[in-house]
Amino acid sequence: MHKNTALDEFETTGFDTGEFDLEERQALRRVAGLSTELQDVSEVEYRQLRLERVVLVGVWTSGTAEDADNSLLELKLLAETAGSQVLDGLIQRRQKPDPATYIGSGKALELRDIVESTGADTVICDGELTPGQLRQLEDTVKVKVIDRTALILDIFAQHAKSREGKAQVELAQLQYLLPRLRGWGGNLSRQVGGRAAGGVGIGGRGPGETKIELDRRRIRERMAKLRRQIGGMSTARDTKRQARQQREVPAVAIAGYTNAGKSSLLNRVTGAGVLVEDALFATLDPTVRRARTPEGRLFTIADTVGFVRHLPHQLVEAFRSTLEEVADADLILHVVDGSHPDPEGQLAAVREVLADLDGVAGIPEIVVVNKADAADQEVIDRITRRERHSIVVSARTGKGIPELMELIERELPRLDHEVHLLVPYERGDLVSRAHKEGEVLSVAHVEDGTVLHARVLPSLFQELERVGKPVERVS
Repeated sequence: MHKNTALDEFETTGFDTGEFDLEERQALRRVAGLSTELQDVSEVEYRQLRLERVVLVGVWTSGTAEDADNSLLELKLLAETAGSQVLDGLIQRRQKPDPATYIGSGKALELRDIVESTGADTVICDGELTPGQLRQLEDTVKVKVIDRTALILDIFAQHAKSREGKAQVELAQLQYLLPRLRGWGGNLSRQVGGRAAGGVGIGGRGPGETKIELDRRRIRERMAKLRRQIGGMSTARDTKRQARQQREVPAVAIAGYTNAGKSSLLNRVTGAGVLVEDALFATLDPTVRRARTPEGRLFTIADTVGFVRHLPHQLVEAFRSTLEEVADADLILHVVDGSHPDPEGQLAAVREVLADLDGVAGIPEIVVVNKADAADQEVIDRITRRERHSIVVSARTGKGIPELMELIERELPRLDHEVHLLVPYERGDLVSRAHKEGEVLSVAHVEDGTVLHARVLPSLFQELERVGKPVERVS
């Protein structure tokens, strides 16, 4: 029998999809590139081909020493996800980052010595650097310097697969790059040319529009084009979402910190076959699948992009159309890694991002403490005491999943219309919808049609009332 419903696109063919994605990702690993020394070595034989070898630097301004260590540990995982080899990690205690070199001129010279002794070719800072800090720190340490924002953008660029995801990441990268463009040499100067010199006179007329200005203009034009493309792609997503809303199928959104196990939970609940990997931001593209509660009620469940501390605002803006899946949900499953050193910090970081999205504030939330098989029981008890509306599960072993499904059943919008009607056989489609979208209490087949006793949503109730006959009037 041919299916032709709006929700058929959320069907899955099995578990193969994620396995193929993981195999492909492991088979073709990114090589970070050539050595990135800023010193001018003109002889090509002295250039070295190698993976990026990095030194991490953090500034500890507030919180405990354990918080600072956890932040740098997360930066290490981000760097390794991007394909780097971490050689050393340093933390400096300051009231605030140095406005010139982030860590101060003296510490920058010490960092240069460490870079030379370890043979590192990149320094990664645990914060967002201003263009001035970036340039001065590079001039001191003599190797490439990037900040946390650039690192996260690089990971997103590696992992984006869909056309929409690639466009969103490129837009975020260009927004980050625009204020950080800089030129080397006179040909990139800001001199104006010709009559535009405006009376400056001899010696004041430059070469016209310089390359750095040209680059800025091209970046702005590309950003405008990407915004138009993303707007067009979000139209298709809105159409699919409206189709689900018209059928009044409840929507559940999975949100949470990166690597908390959101995709694993989606696979466990629906058998979606989404890529699962022990890496930060392994999956970026949102996945919507359908599932059923223990009583057979249909609902959709969406896996969204993961969050992280200090998620770059460029990414939040670029992925806003994707994050709307959370804002349009009837219920949010907030997944947290119970085995993480700071699960409370994960919860706070995710809620900080969600607070910036319109329409999220009033949506019910269930805190799902995942990875119970690897977590310390004391930590789990601490989270569940603090988060009253929570449940402990293990997506890997399946522990707690039946209880989670029952909790979802209770939290979804109620089926507040009860019908007890005789539905003609020619309108069997309505009986089928009652099975899919509602809660069927009993069904019996008689000579004139189907006697249906069910709880349904308002739209289906109106259609059944129009075509059905009350049971007491059936002869």
